[in-house]
Amino acid sequence: MQLSNVAICGLLLMASNVFMTVAWYAHLKNFADKPWWVAALISWGIALFEYLLQVPANRIGYRELSLPQLKILQEAITLGVFVPFAVLYMKQPVKLDYLWASLCIVGAVYFVFRG
Repeated sequence: MQLSNVAICGLLLMASNVFMTVAWYAHLKNFADKPWWVAALISWGIALFEYLLQVPANRIGYRELSLPQLKILQEAITLGVFVPFAVLYMKQPVKLDYLWASLCIVGAVYFVFRG
């Protein structure tokens, strides 16, 4: 069984977003007592892995998806990665606003992918 370009793109973007989310936000919990530049250097190191996955994901996805479709797909994946990270790792409370924001993203996905 061979995965489609869109499926490969989606899987790579999911993995990339895990690295991105950790790079952007984990330092708030893990390095709060360190100078900002230490957190920035560590975050840049983590973000390298994001780019090593994100760049090929977009190149593969662009074979079949338009640029706006790629962007909305990435935003939907970002929300899908960020909410569990925020709730489970960063111990943020779940709010009804997350549902509304998610529905807006679902709407964006619908409009950009409709025929």
